[in-house]
Amino acid sequence: MTTKILLVEDNDMNRDMLSRRLTRRGFELITAVNGEEAVALASSELPNVILMDMGLPIMDGWQATQVIKSSDATRHIPVIALTAHAMDEDRQRASDVGCDDFDTKPIDLERLVSKIEAIVS
Repeated sequence: MTTKILLVEDNDMNRDMLSRRLTRRGFELITAVNGEEAVALASSELPNVILMDMGLPIMDGWQATQVIKSSDATRHIPVIALTAHAMDEDRQRASDVGCDDFDTKPIDLERLVSKIEAIVS
């Protein structure tokens, strides 16, 4: 079974690069550019995992994760927070809003793929 990933990233270059790299690894990718789209796609597509940028327009990743984790239909979907802010407070905040894991930007693809595989197995 192919792992379906919802990648939520507002930066076109980051989204395109990460989508292509993950697709080459055999993952199925769906993308969203803001938190509002992420919430809608999480519900309609039911991905195996969500990679959530936290600094998003319209609804940020913190809020979108809270909405996803508060819904019976989507609370089971693991969320990995992606952020350039690598402080302990950011890691704690990600955990507080319901993120299942945390990774920092710039993305280390090997580390991220390991986290994805561990969380969906």
